[in-house]
Amino acid sequence: MEQQFTKYEIARIIGARALQIAMDAPLLLKMPVEKLKEIRYDALKIAEEEFKGGVLPIAINRPTPRKSRDKLGQVKEEKLSDEELIEKAKEVEKEIVEEAKEMGFVNEGDDEDSSEAEGEGKEE
Repeated sequence: MEQQFTKYEIARIIGARALQIAMDAPLLLKMPVEKLKEIRYDALKIAEEEFKGGVLPIAINRPTPRKSRDKLGQVKEEKLSDEELIEKAKEVEKEIVEEAKEMGFVNEGDDEDSSEAEGEGKEE
């Protein structure tokens, strides 16, 4: 199976091979001396000929994205009526107030009823 390369991969492969040839690496493709003189011993052109000849032992690893089933799972929603939502909100609010009292964030004189009365007095 012949692998298809992108233009960027081709440029990288030919450039790397040309560098090797320029540093006196042996040629992988048998070329007549006349052909070498014609291309003036240009390392890039020799590397391109080797690439076109299919003699370069190059493999490209393309990473594929990993799909996580945990991330793609559907979010489960609870179907609650309005009354149940209101009750649940009140329970959460009570828990918050109790925890605040335990931590000392709420003074003993402050409670919900007095704060509601103050709120009504400010509106008048």
